[in-house]
Amino acid sequence: MMRIDIVSIFPELFAPTLSGSMLGIAQQKGAVEFHVHDLRDWAEGKHRTTDDYSFGGGPGMVMKPEPFFRAHEAICAQDERVPTTVLMCPQGELLTQPLVEELARSDRLIILAGRYEGYDERIRSLADREISIGDYILTGGELPAMVLTDAVTRLLPGVLGHDQSATEESFSWGLLEYPHYTRPAAFRDMEVPEILLSGDHGRIAAWRRREAVRRTALRRPELLDTVELTDEERSFVRSIILPGNHEESEDE
Repeated sequence: MMRIDIVSIFPELFAPTLSGSMLGIAQQKGAVEFHVHDLRDWAEGKHRTTDDYSFGGGPGMVMKPEPFFRAHEAICAQDERVPTTVLMCPQGELLTQPLVEELARSDRLIILAGRYEGYDERIRSLADREISIGDYILTGGELPAMVLTDAVTRLLPGVLGHDQSATEESFSWGLLEYPHYTRPAAFRDMEVPEILLSGDHGRIAAWRRREAVRRTALRRPELLDTVELTDEERSFVRSIILPGNHEESEDE
């Protein structure tokens, strides 16, 4: 069972996310246990202060090092397994599916979620990884911590309902995911591609691969630089991305 500890000054934000849907099911199945900690429990003073003014001046408050160090030491002592400590911050490496898969192989994760202008630089020494979920600014690290927790938990053994679910999704095989359809087969003059109703699993698999290549070429062509394509697929990509060659429908 993986253990994930999250440290935040707003621990109450996590309960709805961690107890619902797939994350709640993951806990019920015994795949993961979540522990959310209030950073203020390790702060000093009447007001349990976790931030202070920045040396050298400037706008915003900076997260103090002492509470984070005390919290990290106390949480590490709660389980004999050595944790991977993640600091959520805009300067970190971008969260990608390969990184999620790497973290999902850990026995323990400690996720530190900050607020305000940023962390005292010394807090970074606690982290094995610094991770960002994108090039934009949020009010704190809580939402990124939830994103990381969700992405990792769903990859744990036994969590998803189908063994192939995690391997056929967007980014798992380097391509965006192929189109999906369900009943009814015809809806408002829009019909499911006939091949998906054929029962020919070989042809369906080939169609899905081709549509994944098509969708990636049209929407995220930069991803193709890291995907191993056949000569036929590369020719197909060139026919898509050259001017005037977008006439093929995704649903053909």
